[in-house]
Amino acid sequence: MNESLFDFDLKPYDLEKQLKKSNYPVVAGVDEAGRGALAGPVVAAAVVLKDTCHKLIGRITDSKKLTSKHREDVYDAILDECSSVGVGVVSAQEIDRLNILKATLKAMVQAVDQLVPRPNICLIDGNVKIPVEIKQLTIIKGDLRVFSISAASIIAKVTRDRMMKALDDDYPVYGLKKHMGYGTKEHYAALYSHGPCAIHRRSFRITV
Repeated sequence: MNESLFDFDLKPYDLEKQLKKSNYPVVAGVDEAGRGALAGPVVAAAVVLKDTCHKLIGRITDSKKLTSKHREDVYDAILDECSSVGVGVVSAQEIDRLNILKATLKAMVQAVDQLVPRPNICLIDGNVKIPVEIKQLTIIKGDLRVFSISAASIIAKVTRDRMMKALDDDYPVYGLKKHMGYGTKEHYAALYSHGPCAIHRRSFRITV
């Protein structure tokens, strides 16, 4: 077994195993990436892990606690240990139209709707349930505490980062591939010099 990279006890897959024994055979973890960014989409992922996912123990946790290289390295390994994966994407324009909470929930619904078979229960990072007719548990800091949510957080983050790097080719003056659309000093300086572009969220505070 891989040596754990983390000091805390993640108790890998314990909750999912308990739920499977309690008549919830298909358990999905759901998380998002990009909710706080100034530019680009919000992306959600939903994953159903295989029972062989113990191979990932010590390799995954909340995506924000991992380096970009580690997330990329473990991305394919996570996909290999999933029986089903869904990804939802909601654009900056739709975020402005809906608001960020509704846009995030919409991306999560898109992700869950792609899962086959449909999950019996969804484990959601945070404290807000998504508008689907499926049993749900919301878990504060779920991306840190629940294995399948950790996996979903990495899938969402890597997917979004790759999208932002591609968008950097279209909008090179903003340095998107460095900060992924978040509000860094460099990003604010570029906004001051060039103004917002088509992928900036006008409903967010994008000037200082």
